[in-house]
Amino acid sequence: MARLNARHPWSHNDHFHSWILVNLPDQRRAALDVGCGRGELLAALSPHFASVYGNDVDEEMRRAAASRSAGLPNVTIHHGFWGDLSGPFDLVTMIAVLHHLDVAEALEQVRRVLTPGGRFLAVGLAPAKSAVDHAWDVASIVANPVIGFVKHPWPSLQGPQPPPFPVADPAIAFDELRARVVEVMPGAVMRHQLGFRHTIAWTKPA
Repeated sequence: MARLNARHPWSHNDHFHSWILVNLPDQRRAALDVGCGRGELLAALSPHFASVYGNDVDEEMRRAAASRSAGLPNVTIHHGFWGDLSGPFDLVTMIAVLHHLDVAEALEQVRRVLTPGGRFLAVGLAPAKSAVDHAWDVASIVANPVIGFVKHPWPSLQGPQPPPFPVADPAIAFDELRARVVEVMPGAVMRHQLGFRHTIAWTKPA
């Protein structure tokens, strides 16, 4: 299965950019992507917001994001702690980032910097613990090469490649994480997704 996936590779994180773009808030003055990586999402958000800010703790990722968005005058790469940004932001995004952070602190920071009516959209990972978690993992294992073939029909000859960004194994299971999210963000919607991912969507009350 690993060899098959390597022949038809696809980015499980970039796959969810379209989910973010169809769930943007109505008000679109400023957006913040926490853990912006190489800047692909920043570029996708740039046409939709007056200002887009990217932040990443990894210097190499910041350099890549700055290079990727060099021709986008409304994109800024922030080099400090993202929680120091006062905002306000109409959108805060995190893709495969929340499990790198102190969850409670990060969610509180997001709630603080969001404008009323602003939206938090996150794509995350969680270890499989419950029967439902394992069922979604099995579905993802089966679907993974199919999605890869659709996205990348011509076989790659490079073989398995290391991730182009820092990685960490998630520690908090889906059900526990959902309880923590809802505690800070009542009404947040958290769903399992294919690709070994889940999504979190929350709109800050007006």
